[in-house]
Amino acid sequence: MSDRHQARTRADTQNVHPSWLNEVAASASRDAGDAPVELLGDYLLLLADAATSGREPQAAELEAVGLLGRRAAELGVSAGTAVQLYLSAARRLWQQLPMVIRSRDNQAVRAAAAAVLHVVDGAVASLAEGYAEARRQMARWEETLRHEFIEDLLRGDADVGRLAERAEPFGLDMLRPHQVALAAPTGRLDRATPAISSLEHTIVQEVGDRDVLVATKDGRIVVVAPPDTDMPNPRTGPSRLGDLMLAELGRSTRGQPWRVTVGRPYTGSYGIARSYEEAREGLTMAERLHLDTPVIHAEQLLIYRVLLRDQPAIADLVRTVLGGLARARGGAEPLLATLDAYFAAGSVTTETARRLHLSVRAVTYRLDRITTLTGHDPTDPAQRFTIHAAALGAKLLGWPKQDLR
Repeated sequence: MSDRHQARTRADTQNVHPSWLNEVAASASRDAGDAPVELLGDYLLLLADAATSGREPQAAELEAVGLLGRRAAELGVSAGTAVQLYLSAARRLWQQLPMVIRSRDNQAVRAAAAAVLHVVDGAVASLAEGYAEARRQMARWEETLRHEFIEDLLRGDADVGRLAERAEPFGLDMLRPHQVALAAPTGRLDRATPAISSLEHTIVQEVGDRDVLVATKDGRIVVVAPPDTDMPNPRTGPSRLGDLMLAELGRSTRGQPWRVTVGRPYTGSYGIARSYEEAREGLTMAERLHLDTPVIHAEQLLIYRVLLRDQPAIADLVRTVLGGLARARGGAEPLLATLDAYFAAGSVTTETARRLHLSVRAVTYRLDRITTLTGHDPTDPAQRFTIHAAALGAKLLGWPKQDLR
């Protein structure tokens, strides 16, 4: 650049008054949907300086623009809006530069355009990089807060007032009743994470985004939602939370088997923890009892909770009523399986035989052996309840594989 041109551009820079740049900033802000003018920082000065002197922005100046990108993310301004603000500011500044500089030198105009585009390119790249980094940090921070909140919520021993305050950003009203549902794959547990995104989308779409929280804990999917009776009717498909979860998980994991347990609805933060414990206990019982039902509600397992409430008593019942089965040839397990199928079939021998793929004569023989070894006849209505309760207790306690002591 010639000495004469440098002298002229320095004089031109003095004519770029701050008031004029303020007008450009205000217009660009309106173009970008009233984006905060503060996000421009010294960007317009960089453009004007580049246009009049050809000076390239320094690294520190571009780093300052990156900080403005971070600020945009913190203010909740979208990345598209921030970029639009910068591009609009450059366009409006360039439109008015001829009136300010009043240059008729084509070579000078081309040089000014190249310098301005160079600033726009570097500034927008730095802005976007700063914005993206801030969003990544915010996402990590939000995920940490979410994880800590869920842990405290399901544990039920956190400060109630503080927990209610922390629940607000997640859309949970702790004064309303909620139910907790758990979903676990019946095989490997690493399928929970890929399925959570589609499940959350479906639940929010069908139930709404208020009072709904979907997360993972211990390899299982946790869903906090309003009671089934308070849920709006879904547009299609199942109307209960457990059935809705099972249907979506089946689709998202290509038919892989899942088990879903649903706790009863309760009010307050302690109620959510209680419902979660019921759902968690339901999964444990379903695994112990080898239940085939894919969706289990807590009220269906109340009898098992009663049996387990006094484990020494139920262990004594199993030992006293069924202990003699351990003397059977082949061990107690085949006879316990016969009892289980017999009671599940409504004490009908022919149906029991069908379920066990045995002949009716073989089932009758086994029932007779049970009577002989235990002294309790499962076909006698007067004794049926006692031996049935003992058989359930054996499944819950894992006997005979687990020592009753």
